[in-house]
Amino acid sequence: MEIFVDADGCPVVDIAIEVAKKYNIHIVVVKNFAVEIDDGYAEIVTVDISQDSADYYIVNRIKKGDIVISQDHGLAAMCLARGAKCINQNGLIINSDNIDGMLNRRYINQKMRREKSIYTKFKKRNPQANEDFRKSLINLIGY
Repeated sequence: MEIFVDADGCPVVDIAIEVAKKYNIHIVVVKNFAVEIDDGYAEIVTVDISQDSADYYIVNRIKKGDIVISQDHGLAAMCLARGAKCINQNGLIINSDNIDGMLNRRYINQKMRREKSIYTKFKKRNPQANEDFRKSLINLIGY
């Protein structure tokens, strides 16, 4: 098992690395060259800044049973199709039971933004979200 992190805009990279290190799991942090991440334990992979470069890198390397951390529902869907386990930055485990609804909401929201210039404001991240992520990741690993 390996953990892959879609690190562009991911607020839990440090927590994911900490958990991977604690359980001696190889972790690959995939980022574009505009994101600064340095860690002595994690494998840091830098891809170009073009859209979906990190996604394609991850999809082309995951294996069945690997864990992918991403807030990108499209990437999660591709990873699930390859047998990977997926979790978002808030600790939501993404699986075949909830991915269709997530993709549908993403489509509807994109359509609304294009047609009506409606934009949603995201709530500020709170410490509880970090703890929820940590617990869900450990659960997904199997400990």
